[in-house]
Parts: sequence; C-alpha cells; structure tokens
Amino acid sequence: MTTILGFNKNYIEQARELAHANYNEERSVVTDLPKIDTIPAEVYEDFADNGLGVAMFDGDKLLGFLCCYDPWDNAFDSNARGTFVPIHAHGAVFENRSSIYKRLYQAAAEIWVKQKITYHAIALYAHNSQAISAFFTNGFGLRCVDAVRSLENFECQPYKGITFSELAKKDVAMIREMRKSHVIHLGESPCFMRSTSDAAEKWLNRAENRDSKIFVATQNDKPIAYIEITDDGETFASEVSSMMNICGAFCLPEYRGKDIVQGLLNYAIAALKADGYDSLGVDFESFNPTANGFWLKHFTAYTNSVVRRIDECALRD
Repeated sequence: MTTILGFNKNYIEQARELAHANYNEERSVVTDLPKIDTIPAEVYEDFADNGLGVAMFDGDKLLGFLCCYDPWDNAFDSNARGTFVPIHAHGAVFENRSSIYKRLYQAAAEIWVKQKITYHAIALYAHNSQAISAFFTNGFGLRCVDAVRSLENFECQPYKGITFSELAKKDVAMIREMRKSHVIHLGESPCFMRSTSDAAEKWLNRAENRDSKIFVATQNDKPIAYIEITDDGETFASEVSSMMNICGAFCLPEYRGKDIVQGLLNYAIAALKADGYDSLGVDFESFNPTANGFWLKHFTAYTNSVVRRIDECALRD
C-alpha cells in the first residue's frame, strides 16, 4: 500500500538519488546538458524544514516527492502568494509516474492553499511526458522554457555593414534604449508582463550594474541588437562552471529576420568557447512569440515550467 507523508530530512538521500536519475533521463535525450555527478544533499535542507513538501512511499521505497521554495507575496506581479518547484525539488519513478504526480500535487496543493499559496509554478523536464500530462490535467499551463546548446557555431548568412563586439563595462548604457524597448515588448500582447515606469527604471539600474558579458551588433556605430550572458542560470544544471547563460537579448524590429542576432550569437559563442566554456543556456517565456520562435530554432528545450493560479474562492472560509 502506498502512503503520502510530509517531506523530512530522513527522505533526502532517496530524493536526491531519484532527482538525479530523472535528470539523467532528460540528459539522455538532450545530450548538450552537462554531466552532473550528484545533487548536493544540502540543497534539500530547506525543503525538509519548510513543511510544504510531500513524499510517496511503497513500504520503504520512495516512489516520488514534491517540494517547493518558501512562498512569496505578489508572485509574477500579481496579488497572489506564490511558490516555485525547481526541477531538483521533485521526482518520480517511471512506472505510474503520471498517477504519482497527480497524487503528490493533490497532497501538496492542499498544504499550500491552507497557507494561502495560490500561485503554483513547477519546472518539469521537457521530455517527461507523463509529468507534463499530470500537471496539465491539474489545470497548469506552460509559461517558461529553459533550453541549452553546445558551443558550436551554426550556419547563417552575414548581413553587410554589421559589426559585432563585446561591450566594455563603461559602455553598458549604450543599450539602455534597447532594454527599455524590451520591457515595452514584454508588456504587449500576448505576454502582458507590464511594469510601472518606476519598476522598469529600477530594473534597468540593476541590469546595468550586474556582472555580465554583453555582446552587441552595431551599424554605423548605432546599437541594433544585444545578447547579455552571465554565469547564473535558472536551474541547478545551469550553475555548473562549464556553462554560461543568456539573461537578456533584443533586436530592433526593423533588423529582425536578417540573421543579425544569429551572427551575434555566433560571435558570442566563439568568445565563450575561447574562454573554455562548453555550453550555453537560455530561459524565456513561452508566450513571447518572438523569443519562443527564435530560441527553439537554435537551442534544445530541457524544461517546461508550468503555472496554475488557484481561484480566490479557495480562500473562503
């Protein structure tokens, strides 16, 4: 008989082994993902302490588990309290996986909603069809994607009169207007990720002060596209030292469809490869048609992050 219990420290060893097995399952399909020997036990300590996780057992065998980060208010700039389940915070054996995830979510969601956590987000492996089906059945929809590629150049037609370069730190303000355009683009349909002018200004200031590499395409000294890259990513896989991650990119609309961003990406790939890196990741909103159409041409998705907003009626006494 299977049982579902609250996740605690006694389950960490089995959980990390199961999560690592699930990662290797995805890596067998997405071969550009980095090899990772193990997931550190300490990353599960907070999941065991916050009282929001659950685990399913058949006797002493862990069949699956589902944990999450501590909740925060105004998730995705909404009025709701939300939480996020990263890819290493859940896992399930292959047999009856869809059923396991459905039962785990039912148990976890009951705990979450009792604590007024009504915005639920979870990162699933892109090729884990059973898990995706289980959460789709439970009212989730796709919001974000993580993708990866090895640092190999690809074919693209050069566009005459374009210069590629890496910006010096003192010149990062050169792309401020493009960053503003990016913020405006994300606020339009169908993204609707709108920011107030004050919030946008604060984001611009943070972006200009972070430690990153910025590659820019210019025509007649005018910046027309940029790609920003950091060593931080959205998944535990993207944190390995051999992998870098795109954290921002934009091309002026009139220059799209001319292989300019592809050429800039090739330039950035060559620079990263020369510095000893092996792979490059990117994360983007699936409902951003420009990003979704571009990145999936050149990168392979390995996560699908899905979300569900619980209706306010669930909070009524």
